[in-house]
Amino acid sequence: MYLVDTNIFLEVLLGRARRDRCKSFLRELRDGRRRAIVTDFTIHSIIVIMDRLRRLRELRVFLESLLGYKGLHIYQTTLWDEVKAVEMAERWGLDMDDALQYSSALTAEVEAIVSYDKHFDGLEIPRIEP
Repeated sequence: MYLVDTNIFLEVLLGRARRDRCKSFLRELRDGRRRAIVTDFTIHSIIVIMDRLRRLRELRVFLESLLGYKGLHIYQTTLWDEVKAVEMAERWGLDMDDALQYSSALTAEVEAIVSYDKHFDGLEIPRIEP
């Protein structure tokens, strides 16, 4: 099982250069061929970003699509995850966004974090790209 970082979804939603690789990976999650979690924090971050860009139609499609993913589960972060995230931020020099993702990945015992963010490199849980 993996943790999917925010940037994987944003590659697709914002039509960035690596969107095709991300789409393919997300399709595998949708069809249940792979299993992963996404934090509620990631979903809320995407909501804020898409709202700022006034891309509400795409946001609605994204949110509705999450309901159909067979292999993707929403991980509800806890206050304890957030406390641990502060420790991770201090220990590893991560910003709080990355630290919360990493803390959640540790708690959920995922095998890897799927991300383009190199801040996850060199940590206990490996970072992979789609």
